[in-house]
Amino acid sequence: MTTAPARLSKQARREQLLDVALGIVHADGADGLTLPTLAEAAGVSRPIVYDHFGTRPGLLLALYQRLDEQHRTAIAQALHQAPPTAAGIADAISVAYFACATDIPEFNAVSSALKGNPGMEATQREMQDHYTDLMAGALTPYSRLDQAALRLHCVGALGAAEAIAVELNRGATTDADAITALTGVILGRIERATG
Repeated sequence: MTTAPARLSKQARREQLLDVALGIVHADGADGLTLPTLAEAAGVSRPIVYDHFGTRPGLLLALYQRLDEQHRTAIAQALHQAPPTAAGIADAISVAYFACATDIPEFNAVSSALKGNPGMEATQREMQDHYTDLMAGALTPYSRLDQAALRLHCVGALGAAEAIAVELNRGATTDADAITALTGVILGRIERATG
């Protein structure tokens, strides 16, 4: 006598669907990810997928937020282990940022698929705020900049990080050079303010 597999909780099913969605994007790009293809690949009915995500943009946003959470967790862990100096913090941010940029290429594919989506714009603003706060909080003990100036500096450093990541992902630079460049950008104003 065989027993039926245990039903997944709603949260466990959502995580399972996001795992499968990530696999689809990895194999076929974001264009290959639709609610019907996800249902088929996950071996569930379409109504289950629609119940969790509603629309394709809803699915892509959920996947994007999950990838962002993984990225932020990696940076937070790197900061926790970083040497307690401005250079140590800047290097840890740079190493973790580019490790995520190269280890999670699906991040850019999903982001591109959501260009122009109002939900994506709000999500990106929220993400930018989280990263900025994380970076500014880590650099505060090593900077004489006031909080507004430090925060703006971090916004600029994150913009540089995104641009350098594009160069890294297209093979125009190396990991080491990308890390060195971003570390220099982060330290530039911090060192002038403390020097």
